[in-house]
Amino acid sequence: MRIDFDPAAMTRNEFYRLLTATVVPRPIAWVSTTSADGTHNLAPHSFFTIASVAPPVVQFTSVGRKDTLRNVEATGQFVVNLAPEGLFEQINDTGTDFPHGVSEFEAAGIGSEPSLRVKPPRVAGSPVALECEVHTTLGIGDATVVFGRVVHAVVSQEVLVDGHPEISRMKPLSRLGKDEWGTVGDVREISRIRHADWRGPAGDR
Repeated sequence: MRIDFDPAAMTRNEFYRLLTATVVPRPIAWVSTTSADGTHNLAPHSFFTIASVAPPVVQFTSVGRKDTLRNVEATGQFVVNLAPEGLFEQINDTGTDFPHGVSEFEAAGIGSEPSLRVKPPRVAGSPVALECEVHTTLGIGDATVVFGRVVHAVVSQEVLVDGHPEISRMKPLSRLGKDEWGTVGDVREISRIRHADWRGPAGDR
C-alpha cells in the first residue's frame, strides 16, 4: 500500500521535509563566496549537481536569500568545495545563521587558501575545489538556482589514484532527511550494457 501526499494540501515546510527525506542522498556544495566589501562567506548547500559538461557548469540552489546568493549576485564568483567526512562538524557549523557580515571561515575556525582564478578563497582542508564564475541564475518560487561555469579545478594528490579522484579517499558527505547525514558506505560497480551485448532484463539473466 502507498500513502498519497498532496503538496497543495500541505504546508511549505511539511512538503519540504518530505522532499528532503526522499530525494537522497544529496551531495553537498560547500560554497565559499566573498562579499563586495571583502568578507569571506562559507555555507553548505545540499541542492547541488552538474548542469553541463561542455562548457563545465555546476549548479546549486539557494532556498531564500542568504549571504551566499547575495555575494554571488554582487561579485559573479564562487567556489564549490567538496564536503569531506573529516570536517563533518565544521561543515555543520557553517550552516549556522550568523548575522550578515560575519565570516564563517573565522567564526568556525576553518582554514582557507587563495583560489587561482576567482576572488573567494578555497577551503584548505577540502580535497576538491571547483572555482566558478556565474553563468546565470534562475528564480523559482522561494529559491534561486545558481549556475556556475567551472574555470579552474584543484584536487589533492592524496585522493588521486592513477590520476583519478578516488571516492574512498575523498570521503564526501551527503545530506539526507531531518538532521541526518550520509557517508559513502559500500560502493558497488557495474558496467553500462551496450545494446549489442544486451541479454534481456536483469531478472531473467
